[in-house]
Amino acid sequence: MTGRSARGGRLLGALCLIPGLLLVAAAPSSGADDAAKKDAKEKASAPYTWKNVRIDGGGFVPGIVFNRTEKNLAYARTDIGGAYRWQEKSRTWTPLLDSVGWDDWGHTGVVSIASDTVEPDKVYAAVGTYTNDWDPGKGAVMRSADRGRTWKKTDLPFKLGGNMPGRGMGERLAVDPHDNRVLYLGAPSGHGLWRSTDSGATWSQVGAFPNPGNYRQDPGDSTGYASDNQGIAWVTFDESTGGSGSRTKTVYVGVADKENAVYRSTDAGATWSRLAGQPTGHLAHKGVLDAKNGYLFLAYSDKGGPYDGGKGQVWRYATRTGEWKNISPATDADTYYGYSGLSVDRQHPGTVMVTGYSSWFPDTQIFRSSDSGGSWTGAWSYTAYPERDSRYTMDVSSVPWLSWGARPAPPEQAPKLGWMTEALEIDPFDSDRMMYGTGATVYGTQNLRQWDSGGKFTVTPMVKGLEETAVNDLAAPASGAPLLSALGDIGGFRHTDVTKVPPLMYTGPNFTTTTSIDHAESDPDTVVRVGQLDSGPRIAFSRDNGANWSAGKEPSGVSGGGTVAASADGSRFVWSPDGTGVHTSDDRGASWTASTGIPQGADVESDRADPKTFYGYKSGTFYVSTDGGATFTAKASTGLPAEGPVRFKAMPGSEGDIWLAGGKSGGTYGLWHSTDSGANFTRVQGVEEADTIGFGKAAPGSGHQTLYTSAKIDGVRGIFRSTDAGESWVRINDDAHRWGWTGAAITGDPRIYGRVYVSTNGRGIVYGDDNSPD
Repeated sequence: MTGRSARGGRLLGALCLIPGLLLVAAAPSSGADDAAKKDAKEKASAPYTWKNVRIDGGGFVPGIVFNRTEKNLAYARTDIGGAYRWQEKSRTWTPLLDSVGWDDWGHTGVVSIASDTVEPDKVYAAVGTYTNDWDPGKGAVMRSADRGRTWKKTDLPFKLGGNMPGRGMGERLAVDPHDNRVLYLGAPSGHGLWRSTDSGATWSQVGAFPNPGNYRQDPGDSTGYASDNQGIAWVTFDESTGGSGSRTKTVYVGVADKENAVYRSTDAGATWSRLAGQPTGHLAHKGVLDAKNGYLFLAYSDKGGPYDGGKGQVWRYATRTGEWKNISPATDADTYYGYSGLSVDRQHPGTVMVTGYSSWFPDTQIFRSSDSGGSWTGAWSYTAYPERDSRYTMDVSSVPWLSWGARPAPPEQAPKLGWMTEALEIDPFDSDRMMYGTGATVYGTQNLRQWDSGGKFTVTPMVKGLEETAVNDLAAPASGAPLLSALGDIGGFRHTDVTKVPPLMYTGPNFTTTTSIDHAESDPDTVVRVGQLDSGPRIAFSRDNGANWSAGKEPSGVSGGGTVAASADGSRFVWSPDGTGVHTSDDRGASWTASTGIPQGADVESDRADPKTFYGYKSGTFYVSTDGGATFTAKASTGLPAEGPVRFKAMPGSEGDIWLAGGKSGGTYGLWHSTDSGANFTRVQGVEEADTIGFGKAAPGSGHQTLYTSAKIDGVRGIFRSTDAGESWVRINDDAHRWGWTGAAITGDPRIYGRVYVSTNGRGIVYGDDNSPD
């Protein structure tokens, strides 16, 4: 996540699905001959290659972990988009949790990751997205013996919160550096400290640990999001107190409790006590040990982060003498942020770095000390306000959109050094390399020691391969850019080449989140998008296929983007915004007229052949307008889902041809088709559940456009394709490529047969190409 939203509003609850092999929807009858059975089996799946539409980053990276015994082995965790492993040769990240399926979508949120220093092939991830009812599933610890290529999972009796407040604290999961059968996990929600003694296969609560935490960001939050107890924040082993094969004796644990933040065990976790003399009044986001010099460094904030934090301190605890010392880089009077992002240079242990993670204005701050915190220098400082002097230079040419197209006035700069910088790690084998996470990317440097010599170190994105965006909508015009996207937090992009990073997100205006995008079917240069912006406008129009934009005016009462539709010829637009009713405009949003006959909050789409026809849907009723959206009429069609999200689209080039997907688990749920503008809908047989529908180029020799859906068909959840108008379906993804929740949007490519673009909630836009032999 880059911004301040919780990214939970559109997620569905976990759905029941049965993994396995797909059978075609129209299975042969019991009397079918062997040839028909063989044909059905061959149709059961299609070989596909899957890649990401390149954006490079886009979301919050709250954790980076280097293995301390193997060079170049590093992992990154994201709040909703899974975990990644660094590939040194290509300098890219490889996704590790794409196998997470629909029913376990919450396991794409990673609250902590741990790399085993005894057996570096082993890696562990504590997963779960929300601790409130936004995620109906429990948390889990996933374990891998092959660096995340494959996983085994142990379910936990409580939830974990990879996208909850406090997620930048940590790491909450840790492997004993001497006896790697032993792991600790800090739990939220009052569940305390947990331990495994069999390499993560089973877990039990550490009954002797005295404090489950008590800090809540907002105890009065009725959703349970900000009111949850943030629990146990981090676990740190003192490797100097153990030997190979025996448990480390001294273990430090950080707790979300402003008065009792740090605990210690000196008997391998049998007993625990509050560390005497510790500072109070703040939360310890990080606890990092320099065992060589005998110092435990602690980064404190008055809030749990990652968005909040107005005061902070940095302390040093001498493990041999018990002395506490305030080593904060700035005085309390000069501090307007909390500290996090703490790291020690393992090649030069007296060198320590820490971030002012919540310094939103004018920029994040990074501090560095070469004398164990005795003195500090900042990555930037004021000369004569508002002018800044920096110890670094930035080069974002590989990900140019990180400038946001901004031209800020000093003391702000573009691009920013970062924000939400709760993860910062110096490579334990290379003092020149440092990586840190922000709300949108991973930055890093390869010449960090220039900081100490008076030169300038260079900061560049180190994020290629790490794709973390939540996708709300997709459009694939027949000409112009092959793909237009509507994304959470960073707005969206015009993708002229899906293999390259776009130069800039949509601007003029720049929505924080785009909720809906559409183009005119017969005039793809005409595009409209709507979204969220703190102080409007929340609708924008383009005359050049999304390259340039101009803002429209809003009807009164608009509070959010909602959905929008462009007529087939681009002469009219219908908008169903949050906060007010459906409206229509024939002058690109210069003025709006309230539509009649359709309820507020209805989803809207256009007919892709008749420019006067628009459609709407809400709560089981389908609405049609034949006068450009001025008036709508409810159709008598029945049997459609009245509960749960519904997404529908009209077939390009075919008047009145509508496909509707959606519903609610346990209720009416599936895929429906109408050829008479919604007067009648027929349920597509064999499709038990469907959440999206999209169209692409027809298969060679077929008279039907290709259908794509994220659905459950014949007991299997997956991404499916039909080349015969829904008579039969082929699963085109596999169990290694499931990406959690894929229920927001899907579209085929009108120019390339077999290509499909799939939305995810945290793994960006994935696209697939058919690898079937010609």
